[in-house]
Amino acid sequence: MKKRTFAALAVILSLALTGCNKLTEYRLSEQDVNGYLQKHNNFQKAIGVPGLLNANIVLTDLSSQIGRTEPDKVRLSGNAHLDIQSLWGSQRADLKLTLQAQPYYDRDQGAIYLKDMQLVDYQVQPEKLQPTFKVLAPYLNNSLKSYFDSTPAYVLEADRSKTEALAKKLAKGLEVKPGELIFPFTGG
Repeated sequence: MKKRTFAALAVILSLALTGCNKLTEYRLSEQDVNGYLQKHNNFQKAIGVPGLLNANIVLTDLSSQIGRTEPDKVRLSGNAHLDIQSLWGSQRADLKLTLQAQPYYDRDQGAIYLKDMQLVDYQVQPEKLQPTFKVLAPYLNNSLKSYFDSTPAYVLEADRSKTEALAKKLAKGLEVKPGELIFPFTGG
């Protein structure tokens, strides 16, 4: 009889703990991050070598892949439009960019930053501007790193949901899993 009671209590306890994930962590999906990036990304920058090669770049259509291509990393893909001014005149180019960074959670701000952002791949259209963009790529890389080091990729907001308010208050860190960011309320 005692064995049955103990077994029943163990089953009830394990079921209760399984259902308590919502009380021990908060999960943020790629879709949530993508929606935030679509609303809040406003990267626009003039880059280049003054008087020789300048470009105004506008980054659009950012989307994230969390922990899928490399563990503990976030990959962003997006488009950019370049207006280039050089000694040879004005030109326009469109880019498809792939960026990669390390997510970092700032508890005081309730914000996720993408630290050490790196430009890992790009495609330029028209292709004839590939050599021109190769000169601009290090300037763009530095600008993107600076931007994402200081501009959050997501901010937890108490008015979005009760769970997000709880996460902002109790989150102890950030874990990266394929397709989501997890905020544990204990440990971390």
